[in-house]
Amino acid sequence: QVQLVESGGGLVQAGGSLRLSCAASGSTFSINVMGWYRQAPGKQRELVATQDTAGRINTIGRANYADSVKDRFTISRDNPKNTVYLQMNRLKPEDTAVYYCYYRDQNLEVWGQGTLVTVSS
Repeated sequence: QVQLVESGGGLVQAGGSLRLSCAASGSTFSINVMGWYRQAPGKQRELVATQDTAGRINTIGRANYADSVKDRFTISRDNPKNTVYLQMNRLKPEDTAVYYCYYRDQNLEVWGQGTLVTVSS
């Protein structure tokens, strides 16, 4: 089993910044994909950003972003801590959503509980 603990959501004004964190614990595998999805009210869950380990242990691999967040959001990870971060800058009201941490390895796929990000105009 793998558990994901998210933190960092909250209320921010448009143009502001927030940083989300997600720590994975339990039976994690060193070769994995971690990242973030989001779901706005009345909409389907969508990709925000993910980053893999390039198929190797303790390696930072390719980052993948939704077009809507490119150049505003940055994903990063700390492999020894099994933690992934999402730095969100120049936030817009349309970024308001519940943000879910995501983990996948060769054995399983896990979702976090979600953290609410609200951007006021």
